[in-house]
Order: sequence, then structure tokens, then C-alpha cells
Amino acid sequence: MNTLKKILLRTLKTLVLILVVLNLALLISGKTYIYFGLKNTYLKGRSGPDIDEYKIFSNREVKAGQFVPLPNGKDYNSKTIDTKAMDTYQTVAYLIIRNDSVRYEQYWDRYDENSLTNSFSMAKSFVGALIGCALQDGLIKNLDQPVGDFLPEFKEGPNSKLTIRHLLSMSSGINFDENYVSPFAYPAAAYYGKQIRNLTMNYKVTEEPGKNFKYLSGNTELLGMILEKCTGKKLADYMSERLWIPMGAKNSAFWSLDHENGMEKAYCCFNSNARDFSRFGLLYLHQGNINGRQLLPQTYVQESVRPAPLLNDKGAPNDAYGFQWWLLDYKGHHISCCRGILGQYIIVIPDKNMVIVRLGKKRDKVQIDYAPIDIFVYIDKALENF
Repeated sequence: MNTLKKILLRTLKTLVLILVVLNLALLISGKTYIYFGLKNTYLKGRSGPDIDEYKIFSNREVKAGQFVPLPNGKDYNSKTIDTKAMDTYQTVAYLIIRNDSVRYEQYWDRYDENSLTNSFSMAKSFVGALIGCALQDGLIKNLDQPVGDFLPEFKEGPNSKLTIRHLLSMSSGINFDENYVSPFAYPAAAYYGKQIRNLTMNYKVTEEPGKNFKYLSGNTELLGMILEKCTGKKLADYMSERLWIPMGAKNSAFWSLDHENGMEKAYCCFNSNARDFSRFGLLYLHQGNINGRQLLPQTYVQESVRPAPLLNDKGAPNDAYGFQWWLLDYKGHHISCCRGILGQYIIVIPDKNMVIVRLGKKRDKVQIDYAPIDIFVYIDKALENF
């Protein structure tokens, strides 16, 4: 019995020592955001982020203006769609717009048309659109303008080769570590950390820009910094002025910040609802025009949803990504998509004059040509019924 007690005591001391060493390591390395991450994941019974987590962050309001209602079609919600497959992925909102009117919408799990949820990486497409706005406003000369014109850290050495186009097309050659498992990699540090600007500037151009497609969240954060610099405004404020109000959004949105009065997590964390998200799809469906206003250059929209001339990670020509938009050819349709990590989608199918929005808590881990296979469920249901 005494031997067992000694073993247990020795084990306990070892565990305490390990915890002390780990805590010291986190404190010395400055990675104390991991405490915040653990508190809001594993200690809440989850292994990753949640769609309602805007509540745990500081946020900046993206103010709405004059509400322009989305018209319902004559057959609005008259069809019964089998959504059983959507239950597998914990869908909370599914919306179909065809010919500029809402034809179908459904909500689950106490969510409704006004519920705020995180867009996650759909926000990348919003930032890409704001670059188009800055281009139209004359705040950016052209897409090949050096990043160093806006951010002094990119004026010298390999960093000086980086252009806005490289960031838009995910071909920066920067050594961001886009790892969604490691708590030490950029995504976790940016999401749960308090100093996203300093974090992002720790990474450098290490490969020739403009050659290879490599999806990196830090690229979009840099675009956010460029927008902040060239507009002289906070990202949320510029979004409100140039897109959210002109698009006629019903509700204010909220963009999560790294800390109170800090910087927007540009690559992520724009919080809104299915109907207001759909306006962004309509904007791109109509070549940058909505409510009778040309908010984006038509040529910029067209280039955004064309494959950037790069090589993918398999050494083949890129056919899956434009400027902050995912691309997909499916059943004869050329489709463009905004995508978030838990299955957030704004799907635009131009030849069907269709926009689909799906929000939820899960997406499939299996991918075909870079597309998580759950996206085909949402596309198929819309095409079958409308």
C-alpha cells in the first residue's frame, strides 16, 4: 500500500512539474493566448471554434443603413425539400435565391433570419471585395502595386517583391503556417491572440511570389492592413460605408477584433445572418452592381472569379481559386464560392441566376478538387428544385 502511495505521489509531482514547465514555456514565449483558446474549446467540450463565438471577443459594428428588403418569390417556401442530408452537418440556415427573389429558406436549432453567426473565412471574400472598392475609389493604383507602398515592413529584400495581386490570389510566398491543428500555428494565434498585427508581421516572403497557390489566412490579414492604411479608416467602417449600407443590409454586422479597439480579424470573423450574407452573393452575381449602384469595378469582379494563373500544390494549373474566391466547375456550371471552416457558404451560380447561402456547425473533411463534399449537397438541392 505504501509503495502504491509513493508511486501516486511521484506521478502527481511529475504532472505538477510538467504543468509548471509548460506554463513557464507559454509565458516566456508569449503564447498565453493558448489559455484563452483552451478555455473556449476543450473546457467547453469542443475541439475547435464555434459559430457563436463573437460573444467572447471584442467587436466593431458594421453599421447598416436604409434597409432594402429582399423580395420573396411567388413560390416562396412552397416546395418541400428533403434536408435530411443537411442534418448530418448541423446546418442552421439554408437559403436559395433565384432570379433575385428568395425562393426557399429554412432555419434550425433556434436560429432565424436575424441570428448572428461567424462567417469564418467567408470574410476573406469580403476583404477581397473591399480591395475592389479601394481600387474604384483611386486609393490603390493597380493590383500590381507593391505592398511596400502601404506597409514599410515590405519595402526591402524579398518582401519588396510582394504585390496586392499576390495576396489576393494566395500566391504571396510568405511562410505563414496554415495549420488548423497546432495551437502554435498562425490560425490559432491569430484567432485567440491579442496582437494580430505584430503576429502577422513576424512572417516573411521566403518563396518567389506569384508562382504557386498556397491558401494562407495571413495574406488576407495583410490586405486588411493595406485597406486600413489606404483608406485611413477601420475595416468595419469602410465595409459599412462602401458595401453594407449600399447593399441594403437589414442588420448591423459585427467584425471581431484582436482586442478592445484593436484590429479586425480580416481573414475571419465577420458575423451576420443568411439573408444579409446573400446580398454579397447578389453583388457578385450582378458583376458588382446592386440596388442600381456599381459598387465594384465589373472587370475586377470578373477577374476575382477566374482562376489565377498559378500552379497548385500538385504542380498542376490552378483552377480552384481566384481573388479570395473559391471556384468550382460542377454539372456544367461555373460556380464561385465564399467558404468558411465550419461549412459557411455563399454559392453563386451565374447561369442559373442563383445564390445559395448555407450556415452551420460542421463540414465534411473529404474534399474533391479542393471542395468539401458537403457543398454538393447544398448545390444539388437547389438545382433539383429551382
